[in-house]
Amino acid sequence: MRNSKGCSSVGALYNLSAIRMTEYNVTKFLNSTKISRCVSVAFPITMMITGMVGNSLALLLVYRSYRNKADKRKRSFLLCIGSLALTDLSGQLLTSPIVISVYWADLEWERIDPSGGLCAFFGVCMTMFGLCPLFLASSMAIERTLAITCPLWYANHMKTSITKSALALISCLVLLFALLPIAGVGKYELQWPGTWCFIDTGDRDTLGNVFFSTTFAVLGIFSLLVTVFCNAITIRFLLTRCRTKPGSSQTAKQWEKLTMETVIQLLGIMCVLVICWSPLLILMLKMILTQRSSHLCKTNAVPSSCGQEPKVDCNFFLTAIRMASLNQILDPWVYLLLREILLRKFCQMATAVSNFSKEAHKEPAGTLDALNKAAIDNDITEKQ
Repeated sequence: MRNSKGCSSVGALYNLSAIRMTEYNVTKFLNSTKISRCVSVAFPITMMITGMVGNSLALLLVYRSYRNKADKRKRSFLLCIGSLALTDLSGQLLTSPIVISVYWADLEWERIDPSGGLCAFFGVCMTMFGLCPLFLASSMAIERTLAITCPLWYANHMKTSITKSALALISCLVLLFALLPIAGVGKYELQWPGTWCFIDTGDRDTLGNVFFSTTFAVLGIFSLLVTVFCNAITIRFLLTRCRTKPGSSQTAKQWEKLTMETVIQLLGIMCVLVICWSPLLILMLKMILTQRSSHLCKTNAVPSSCGQEPKVDCNFFLTAIRMASLNQILDPWVYLLLREILLRKFCQMATAVSNFSKEAHKEPAGTLDALNKAAIDNDITEKQ
């Protein structure tokens, strides 16, 4: 009798354990289903393909133009554009396949990175290929401002070797900064929903983590401000010059046309940079001040819908990093592909400003000849 009662107790316990295990598996499945509604592998795949196509086309166009251009001004500008496209393309090729692999592994990072070394590599790539495009955009804004506002100084002092040295210096300094967590200053942490690694914004116990995360955000914001400031100076100078050359002559009309095209281009560049990067950088500073980090989201329960607490901040941080990554896709289109004639117009503008500065005492016909000659030279070069 006792044996039969013991067997029934064991059987009941076994059934109870089986029921609990089934409930756990069902809950895990439902949670993973809810997560999949919030995050989808379609995002990284789409962004990788579009980014690769755009930046590859930009590199091919820059390479072809660089071989055909003998003007130093044109070569410096092409080097900056080519470096930006190469940086964006490298960042996408190094990070997107990892993200897609994690999605295929059911959002379990540990399955593809048991040691955690891949997370550190991912964090280095995110930091380096995040800051580099911002610094390159600032460099191009400075170069553009000097070429437009100080054409004589630019023509005499700005050489291709200086541009190459500046680009190499930017890359080396950003790489050294990104490697600081590997040296023990700062920390890279797996971020929600477990598909990417980035700077930990909530850990104040790790040596130098607050300094590292704050420096990243401050440098990013500083680069944005430099770009906006330099482009604003260029726009103001062009508009002022356009107003000081009134009239219905062909020279005035051509100057006004070049000015408007360049101003529209610069406004587009500023809007893309600010819209793509401001949310992430500002949110990082906010999370640093409040000691919060998106990797803590993985310890919370998954909500019933994507828009409910406590995942609102986590979803916003994920959206912010995607917007920053979107900048790598838009860069080649904003700077080059959507307007292949940007280079020709930029060089015409710089040539026109230079001629206005050197021949201000001459008749407008002299400037018109210079403008027409610049346009003809560029058209001939592009047809070669």
